[in-house]
Amino acid sequence: VLDTKPKIVDAKDAVELKSFNDKIEFNNVIFRYDNSGEILENINLTIKKGEILAIVGPSGAGKSSLVDLIPRFYDIKDGSITIDNMDIRKIQIKSLRELMGIVTQETILFNDTIGNNISYGAIDMPADKIIEAAKAANAHNFIIKLENGYDTVIGDRGVKLSGGERQRISIARALLKNPPILILDEATSSLDTESELLVQEAIERLRSEEHTSE
Repeated sequence: VLDTKPKIVDAKDAVELKSFNDKIEFNNVIFRYDNSGEILENINLTIKKGEILAIVGPSGAGKSSLVDLIPRFYDIKDGSITIDNMDIRKIQIKSLRELMGIVTQETILFNDTIGNNISYGAIDMPADKIIEAAKAANAHNFIIKLENGYDTVIGDRGVKLSGGERQRISIARALLKNPPILILDEATSSLDTESELLVQEAIERLRSEEHTSE
């Protein structure tokens, strides 16, 4: 796995994108996976900064495929996706993804402490900032009840936590990052009603924090 070279790489003339100021646009986007028919055909949409866009459709309609194109997890086959009128294929991948917080149905957690999972990618983040993000994500109350609090090791993929707790850790990570672009891919679809409400509250708080920082 470590020796596998990624298919998505920076263009030779790729530039750094330091901020998101205006809009994301899909222009006649066509996408298909290798050896598959077209998943998305002639997609045109504009997402203004500060807007909420909900993508609704049956399972297999291509919702996840569409949002996965924005951070360039896959590349489109035709058309273009632009951020502030710049084609994302001409933006350095690292700087592109640094503008985004992504919370998926399948949370990405590691066999490490809760604190380190929340601050993943921000090694020198102060403890008070981590706690602040956890409180905003409705995660602090369950964390402090654990035997080792923020130093609790949660096992592979967070196996020692419930689904709702894992999602709230993931939300806390996004809150700590405070990204200008937030992608939620069915982040609450597998949760019970109480956990879903807590996660939705955390998401609303994340939007409020985002607007405060603009």
